[in-house]
Amino acid sequence: MKTQSTFTFAKFKSTGVAALALAAALTLIPASSASAKTQRSLPDGVRHELLMLPYVSVFDNLSYRINDNGVVELFGEVVRPVLRSDAENVVKKLEGVTRVENHIEVLPLSPFDNQIRFATARAIYGFTPLNRYGLGTQPSIRIIVKNGNVTLAGVVNSEADRNMANLRANSVAGVFSVTNDLVVNKN
Repeated sequence: MKTQSTFTFAKFKSTGVAALALAAALTLIPASSASAKTQRSLPDGVRHELLMLPYVSVFDNLSYRINDNGVVELFGEVVRPVLRSDAENVVKKLEGVTRVENHIEVLPLSPFDNQIRFATARAIYGFTPLNRYGLGTQPSIRIIVKNGNVTLAGVVNSEADRNMANLRANSVAGVFSVTNDLVVNKN
């Protein structure tokens, strides 16, 4: 039987209680056996290590999947090449990780894409109804730009916020297309 654990940064950021959720999750892990503890704490360890990477920004999107054999698959898109290798290096040092498969894509360096990144961030986070999503060290709306195409990833509180972010991103000059992968938090 194969089980998988998947995580994206924005999964717990919609209400700004990521630190509390992580702390609560860590305190609820039973210490019944060493192998069970390792199995249950591995997702938290991977999440923690990825969150602690110093260069992760609103323009990066990291996610992972863990299988029963301790193989961690890393996914997403990053602006800085060093972030791809750093993510792999910190995860492979964790107890219980047998192998890391790194599928993180390094986005092309482009002044045009950089202009779109910053303009989209201003359009979304500078808009009063959406600026709460930009608060904190890990904003819950990720802005991924590749060759003029924007992808919005993360979690928002309502369908209205999801639609507003999409409209704001579509209003940015120079954007070819917008893919709205924002998920509405059910809580």
